[in-house]
Amino acid sequence: MTERGVHLPVAAQDSFDDLVRLGERAEELGYDRVALPETWGRDGVAVLSALAERTEKIGLASSILNTYSRSPALLGQTAATLQEASDGRFRLGIGPSGPVVVENWHGVDYGNPLRRTRETVEVVKQVLSGDTVTYDGSDFSLSGFRLRCDAPDPAPPVDVTGMGPKAVELAGRFADGWHALMLTDSGLDDRLADLERGAALGDRDPDDIHVTLVTTCCALDDPEEARNLTRQHIGFYVGGMGTFYRDALERQGYGETANAVYEAWQDGDHAEAVGLVGDDLLDDVAAAGTPEEARDRLAALESLEGVDEVAIGFPRAADQSQIDATMDALAPER
Repeated sequence: MTERGVHLPVAAQDSFDDLVRLGERAEELGYDRVALPETWGRDGVAVLSALAERTEKIGLASSILNTYSRSPALLGQTAATLQEASDGRFRLGIGPSGPVVVENWHGVDYGNPLRRTRETVEVVKQVLSGDTVTYDGSDFSLSGFRLRCDAPDPAPPVDVTGMGPKAVELAGRFADGWHALMLTDSGLDDRLADLERGAALGDRDPDDIHVTLVTTCCALDDPEEARNLTRQHIGFYVGGMGTFYRDALERQGYGETANAVYEAWQDGDHAEAVGLVGDDLLDDVAAAGTPEEARDRLAALESLEGVDEVAIGFPRAADQSQIDATMDALAPER
């Protein structure tokens, strides 16, 4: 059975406790995993630490911690600690983010994101083994580092995110899982072919790689409210968060729309940009509308071959009541 997870929102939470309570609520509702994307809000590791203490059985994941704001050795330590704190329920999700975040917000040269992601995965796995780390790469050279505590047993899986063909191939070759987002059904098929190619290069079975499809969801009694919130979310990411989302949509046949959204957003006309997100695009990459409509779309996504988990995310402008309503409406039926 395909798992169903929750990606906690990065905005609209008045307090740390409000954010953690959403994770507790996900466990009460029967979701399989709760993940936290770390952007520019509350620190992801602190929130996940609190969730490890306040929950008992739900899986926990970072999705994602970026590979530029933390060193690979620190990411390994973090994964080992969260695996211990959660009694073995943690998955480490990492990725390079993009130059808008890395260079503008963290002040670090973006460099070669694929190489950095690969080297980070390799170093993290050495750290988690408990052995002394010896690594000589292009971005990182380490010697002498070793966990001072016992290595986690089992070691937490290391997942990566990726939107382009080479990034997904890298996930198939080196990581334990891949986090997919902003994908149509046919776009997912294309990227799964990249994942399988990477698995073959790494002499691995692609069925051993956990595929998580992250989907923006909004299920409300007022379907237009739900769709408008989701439309705004897509417009923001395509228009204001660098080139990756725009490039991903262009590969999936939405190049004209994505470029128009981007240009309008960059010109400062955010309302026009959001209005350019048509119903076809909205329905292809999200699950938004009435509770019944959103449930039907989510069920269709969970039936896609190659998907191990569908994780519901929320529009960035959704308030607490809208998030609660969506979580309740899309809770797994056990």
